[in-house]
Amino acid sequence: MTLPDCASVGRVRRPHGVRGELGVQVMTDEPDAILAPGSRVFQGTHDGALFVDPRTKAPRELTVTGIRPFKEGALMTFAEIADRNEAEKWNGRHLMVPVEELAEPEEGEVFAHELVGMLLVDRASQRPLGPVVEFYELPQGLLLEFRTEAGLFSLPFVDEFVHEVDREGKRIEVTLPDGLLT
Repeated sequence: MTLPDCASVGRVRRPHGVRGELGVQVMTDEPDAILAPGSRVFQGTHDGALFVDPRTKAPRELTVTGIRPFKEGALMTFAEIADRNEAEKWNGRHLMVPVEELAEPEEGEVFAHELVGMLLVDRASQRPLGPVVEFYELPQGLLLEFRTEAGLFSLPFVDEFVHEVDREGKRIEVTLPDGLLT
């Protein structure tokens, strides 16, 4: 079986109630389309990779039965999660959707999962700074963690610092805050 290339569209925060409802951090601009009742998502791991069942060698599929807004996220129900005991097993797991089922990002945009491995380049000097090794979803937005010869550093993914994202070239043109690398 060929596994689909998937992107995370949500991360389970915790169970809610006793009937299997999950509090979810929504990670898509189109939750009404992607996470609508009847749609399918796959189980992800805690670090955002696609989970593959070792017995069946296939990803675990879930069917969305409900979604409603809740505390800067959503409460979701799935046909396969019927009670709190099962829901508690999902804490911290990602909900994945095949990339081919998602709308292509606009010019200058990128899927969050594509950020890892992209090269940060200083806008003024065009000097390579280092690759993105991780990103974090914070209430204020994304935070990129990148590696240089001097170690690991973090940079907010905001217009003030990020000027251009080249998906095809796998590079991000940035201006670093004064003193970040010193």
